[in-house]
This record gives sequence, C-alpha cells and structure tokens, in this order.
Amino acid sequence: MAFAADGGLRAFVTHNMAPIMFGALVIFLLLGYPVAFALAANGLVFGVIGIELGLFRPDFLQALPERVYGTMNNEVLLAVPFFTFMGLILERSGMAEDLLDTIGQVFGSIRGGLAYAVIFVGALLAATTGVVAASVISMGLISLPIMLRYGYDRRVASGVIAASGTLAQIIPPSLVLIVMADQLNRSVGDMYEGAFVPGLLLAGLYAFYIFLVSAIFPSVAPGLPLEAQTLRDKNQKRGPSRLLGAIFAAGFAVLIATGSLPGLTAGSLPGAANLAVWGVGAFVLFYFIMSGTARLLTPSLFIALSIAIGISIAVMERSGMRVGSDYVVLAMSMTVGLAFVVAVINRVFRLGLLSKLAEQVIFVMVPPLALIFLVLGTIFIGVATPTEGGAMGSVGALLLAAGRGRLKFDLMRQATYSTAKLSAFVLFILLGSRVFSLTFYGVDGHRWVEELLVSLPGGQTGFLIVVNILVFLLAFFLDYFELAFIIIPLLGPAADKLGIDLIWFGVMLAVNMQTSFMHPPFGFALFFLRSVAPKVPYLDRVTGKRMEPVTTGQIYWGAVPFVGIQLIMVALVVLFPGMVTHYKSSSVQLDQGAVQKQFDNLTPDLDSAPPPPALDFGAPK
Repeated sequence: MAFAADGGLRAFVTHNMAPIMFGALVIFLLLGYPVAFALAANGLVFGVIGIELGLFRPDFLQALPERVYGTMNNEVLLAVPFFTFMGLILERSGMAEDLLDTIGQVFGSIRGGLAYAVIFVGALLAATTGVVAASVISMGLISLPIMLRYGYDRRVASGVIAASGTLAQIIPPSLVLIVMADQLNRSVGDMYEGAFVPGLLLAGLYAFYIFLVSAIFPSVAPGLPLEAQTLRDKNQKRGPSRLLGAIFAAGFAVLIATGSLPGLTAGSLPGAANLAVWGVGAFVLFYFIMSGTARLLTPSLFIALSIAIGISIAVMERSGMRVGSDYVVLAMSMTVGLAFVVAVINRVFRLGLLSKLAEQVIFVMVPPLALIFLVLGTIFIGVATPTEGGAMGSVGALLLAAGRGRLKFDLMRQATYSTAKLSAFVLFILLGSRVFSLTFYGVDGHRWVEELLVSLPGGQTGFLIVVNILVFLLAFFLDYFELAFIIIPLLGPAADKLGIDLIWFGVMLAVNMQTSFMHPPFGFALFFLRSVAPKVPYLDRVTGKRMEPVTTGQIYWGAVPFVGIQLIMVALVVLFPGMVTHYKSSSVQLDQGAVQKQFDNLTPDLDSAPPPPALDFGAPK
C-alpha cells in the first residue's frame, strides 16, 4: 500500500531510470549479446520508455542521426585503421621474426636472455604496430618453440610472451589511447606523450621480474648454448668488449646522475625516486654488458656510438628541447641514424669496424626505429596530427615490406580485410555507445553517476581507489574497447569535476585496462597465445626431441605475476603523476598577463575615448 501511495511502479521506474538502464545493460552483456547491439538496443528500448514516462519529448531522439554522422566524420578515429593497417603489414612482412632472431642472439648467452629479447621486441613492436593480437601471435609462433627447445619453464615462457604483447596497448601508437583521448575529449598527441614513459617503465618492470626469476631459479630460464649463437664472432676477445661495455654503462650512469640527459631526468619522477629508477637502469645495463652482451661492442663501434651520442646531446641542447619523450625520441633517432651511416660505410668499404652481430643488429633494428620516429617523432614535435602520423606510418610500413621483397598482393589483401574488420568492430561499438549515451543523458544518468562518484568519501583518493577497483573487476568480463566506450564517458566528467588531469587519468586507466588482456579466464592475449601454442606432443625440428605441449593452465598461471606487475604500475602512476604530466612541458603555454595586455591594447578606454560623431540625416525630402 505504501508503494502504491508513492506512485507505484511508474514512479519508482521514473525516479530510478538511470540505474535501471545501467543494470539492464550489464545483464545483456552477461547474457553474451554482442556489445554494440546490446548498447543500441538498451538505448532505443529505454528511449521509448522514457518518452512514455514523460522524461523527455519524442523529438529528443532526433539528435541520434546527428550523433551517428558526427561519429563517422570524426577525423581522430581515422588513425585507428591507419595504425591497424601499419601493424598488420609489419607483422606479415617478417619484421618480428628478424627482430626476435637477432635480439635473441644479443641476449641469448645470459640467463633469461630469450625472455629479455621477447620483452625488448614486444616493446619495439608495440611502438610500431599498436595491435596486441599481432604482437602476441607473432612472438608466440616464433619465440615460444625456441624457448621450449632450450629448457624454459612453460609458465615463464607463456607469461612473458602474453605480457609483452600487451605493451601494444600502453606504448604509443596504441589504438586504445586514441579511443581514450576521443572519449575524454583530449588531444591524442598529449595522450601519446603522457603514456610514453609509463609504457617503457612497464617493460622495464617485466625485465626486472625476469631478472629476479632467473637469479633465484636459474633452471627456469637458461642461456643459449654456444652452438645456438650463430652470429657469434669466434675471434672476438671478450675482455676488451667487457671493458668497453663497463665504460659505456658508467658513462650512462654519470649522464643520468649529473642531469645531462634532461629527457630522462626532468619532470618524470621526483628527485630521489628519479635517481633510483635510472640508477637501477644503469645497473641493469652494466649487468647485461658484463654477462656477455658486450660482444656487440668493438673499439670502433664504441667510438662511433660515443660520437653519435655526443652530437645528439649537443644538437638537442642547441634546439632548446628539454622535455621527456620529445627529447628521448629525437635524440635516439639521431643516434641510431648516425650508427646506421657507420654500418653502411663499414659494409660498403669492408672496413671491419663492427662485429658481425653488431652489424646485423643495426640493419635489423634501424628500419623499425626509423618508422617509430616517422610516426611518434612527428606527432610529439607537432609536425603531424595522429591521423597524419598514422598515414605516414602506413606508407612507411609498405616501403619496409617492399624493401624486404615481401610486399605481395595476398599480403595487401589480408591486411586490408583485417583492417576493415577491426575498424568496423570499433565503429559499431562506438555507434551503439552513442545510442545508449543519448538516452542515458536524457534521463540524467550522467548526473546520477557524477553525483555518486563525486560524493565518495576521501575526495580524489577515494574516487581513484573505487574507479581502479571497478575497472579491474570489469576487465574480467569486458575487453578494453568495450570498457573505453561504456565506462570512460561516465567516469570522465566526475574526474574533471574533482580537478583530476584527464590525460593522467586516461593513462592510469589504460594501464589498468591492460589487465583485461591477461585476466584468466577471459584474457584475449591468453586466447591468442593458446591458439598458436602446441596443444599436443610434437618433435622439435632442430633437435628431434619429443616436446610436451603447453597446457591452458600453464598459460594462465604464467600470466598471474604479470597481472600483479601491471597493478604495481597503476600504483606507480598514481604515486608519481609526473611521469605522465610531463607532457605539459612541451605544450604551448600562454602568458595570461601578456594576453590580457594585448586585449587592452585592442580595446580603447571608454572613459578617454572621444564621443561618437553626431549623425544628421536631415529632413526627409
């Protein structure tokens, strides 16, 4: 009777339309309906209910066609098919295979060397492809059989491959960062620049985990035997190489300690933490060198690298470029370019300046690094928009494939088909979210969510804790595109109202959403790896030994430590926001006083201005 006295079911639904609508969406998703259709159906059904209840007029839904056409005319989203096409061309052109083979030779002689190579190549592929599926499948097909052949634990091998593939989500040019920037109404270039340092630091945390595991349990990640090191120079002496490597590592540590590399030392982390992080980086470099990777170094290469780094630092100092990712990308590009010139001269004139391994590394690594500069460098320095950078990257990928002699019609057809399929997938989810959000806004759902989140105890801290727990739990069931289109538009306004920087907020959520690829049992990276990992016993084609398959349980357990590392990275982004907000240093800063002075000069003082002339129109004739 009390329920009926208050207006009954109609009044209850009218008052609680927003939470009912959101709950219905969750039910549809849990039932397994496609996300795009579940979003659109909820929007249309509850739109009709809202009109019937008088929450808004029928002509409110006439805004729907405008929203659809606005989405289709969004130039920022054009970067999605460009970067997808670029990544698929590179993945099918054999670049990943060459990189894994060569970098595996560099790190292979040390414990965990193949795992380090997978992480390094995963970061490099992430900065060129931006597609998780391409990275995981490529490394699973190429590196997993080699790691199993030489005695790697199956959990370590599968975990590091799946985790390294997910770096494509956080290291630019990530597709999810494009979507995140669009949903938060922020610049894609700023989002890319803010995510650059956290992405590299996450790769470093992966490598640090492998270092700990290989140090505590040497048998789970052994080094390559000598017969597998095909690029090893038999006549090269290890003593001088190690001495040169030690000098190189010490020089790097000095540059960091003295602040001579402002791209690495300024603005990313507070003083003590900054020195600690880069001190660990210098130690790791020293460890790699003393463990055998100094075989890359010859006296001539050491001199060439020193000159190249010196020239790069001098040029960057004169250019006035003093901020994080801009400095790092451009300085690295100049250094790599000069090293490539030395390698070409050495090969043409047969000067013997480089070791066989060093020459191979330069020729294999420089093309993808050049593509990274073409895409990220032009975006960071403001020469190109992300859409234009993606277009240039697609052309660069085609040129690299043509240079390898692998640009064929079948490759183009497969890449174009996959690009169209993924782009249509993204667009349909976005259109469905537009239908849902129109009705949700019509019933004041955005205000309900904003008031609910803003009123949480603890202010910004409480809001961030609840949001991160919510996203982490939803990532068990939804992938990153679905999270970006459904959750981010609801969280963004509340974060903005609390005074949270939305670029930092977006990068933090992107790192958290990265766990959606690694969550057992629905992590897509785990599914991708399961599709290429051996399911039945097989004979190794090199050794002829009978190899046991990789079980699904081993893949899942191998992913668990890396999910923990990703959560640690979320905490680091929260504790040290400077590693993201350094993007502000490179943006154009307006002097408000100077702007106001310009307006004052343009606007005359009304008290001292002469009166307007009298107008005499005369008598009508």
